[in-house]
Amino acid sequence: MSRGEPIIRNISDTARWVAYHRAIESERPDAVFRDPFARRLAGERGQRIATELGASPREQWPWVARTHSFDQFILGRVRDGADVVINLAAGFDTRPYRLPLPETLQWYELDLPELIDEKEQLLANDKPACRLERFRIDLANTIERRRLFDELAGRGKNVVVACEGLIIYLTRDEVSDLARDLARPATFRHWIVELASPGLLEMLQRRTARHLPVANAPLKFAPPEGPAFFDPLGWRPAEIQSMIQVARRLKRLPFFLRLIARLPETHGRQGRRPWSAVCLYERK
Repeated sequence: MSRGEPIIRNISDTARWVAYHRAIESERPDAVFRDPFARRLAGERGQRIATELGASPREQWPWVARTHSFDQFILGRVRDGADVVINLAAGFDTRPYRLPLPETLQWYELDLPELIDEKEQLLANDKPACRLERFRIDLANTIERRRLFDELAGRGKNVVVACEGLIIYLTRDEVSDLARDLARPATFRHWIVELASPGLLEMLQRRTARHLPVANAPLKFAPPEGPAFFDPLGWRPAEIQSMIQVARRLKRLPFFLRLIARLPETHGRQGRRPWSAVCLYERK
């Protein structure tokens, strides 16, 4: 890293940030999950980003809860017969390597060319558990995105789409368009995505104000409707896992949040409450 260079140069650098948090959890003796590749993928920049944006043990629980929920939702869909997983904006995700997946499962990763190039170099000597193929694509290109979705729809009968750490960077209209595009192919049966409340978005925007907007990656999306946002777009919620509740069950919540986690929750409008969840949607 050169002197004066922004710590986060572009949205792809957030993949290093996420990988660092996976590495920290993986190195605990009581780790909820283990990702032996995370430290390598995060590199020095991932650690620097996390340090700048807050990487104390008290800040670790949302990353652990999110990773765990995505893991469990994906494994559950595969056990129930999903034959294809599509990971949008896959970043430095390593689930095809670290999860107990069947060899017959087909996994597709979609992301920007330069990020996939670096990831393939870093993982060149590692073998995934399932069949893995990567596509270099800018998901903001709607024409190319729809063409690729149509192509991948014909490669399986029961497809689950994972979308971790993407839609919060998009506008409301962009998220709506993406949801409609995913609802078009009949074989796309489930979609796993995370949501934040408007209150949490404001908090995160303040925390990242010095870094993400400069990298042209501001946080934008937190629908006031909550999980019901996707209902008119072809998707209904099948299961919702509140991140604070997952972290409580995993014994990762700091003490000052444990009482808050005992308060009643709803899955509707959250308003200014700092709420987030991983949601499993099924096509309508």
